[in-house]
Amino acid sequence: MEDARVGTDRREKRLSRSRHLGGRFLLLPPGLEMAEEEGYLAVSGERITLQRRQHSASCREFLVRCPRLQLRSLSAVTCSVWLVAYGLFVLSQNSMVLSAAIFITLIGLLAYLHFVKIDQESLLIVGSLGIQMTSSYASGKESTTFIEMNQVKDVVINEAIYMSSKPRLACLVEVYKSCQEILEQRKKS
Repeated sequence: MEDARVGTDRREKRLSRSRHLGGRFLLLPPGLEMAEEEGYLAVSGERITLQRRQHSASCREFLVRCPRLQLRSLSAVTCSVWLVAYGLFVLSQNSMVLSAAIFITLIGLLAYLHFVKIDQESLLIVGSLGIQMTSSYASGKESTTFIEMNQVKDVVINEAIYMSSKPRLACLVEVYKSCQEILEQRKKS
């Protein structure tokens, strides 16, 4: 009887540390306030997810995950380039056309994965320290920018310049409001 009650107590503690999210529970580690994940649409119509973590009253983290590169779209682009190159080869009888197509396809793919295709972006705002923005590219490259809080006057979301993960307005408003709350707390103290 004692063992059954101990097992029930453990399950209740785990459930008390979890939050109900869209029909499923998310188990939270001790010390982490709250983590929520919501689906949004990007400007292109693709599904992206916004994960919000509240570590404390003045520390929040936002993570936008983009869809992975689809093999179908990669194959379609590669086949299209190579078919055009083969057509040009048939017309010109110059084998350099095929070599150039292969070279351009490989270089183009590497450049796209390393400089353009972003898998996820994160924004960590710590009211007493600063704001850190990180972009993770499909090639594994990460780009991180940190701005000290004494340098921050206000938060402006300017997605027209970088157009990285391209979230729609609803997703951007969620991040903006939360950043403004932390900045207001900082101004009051």
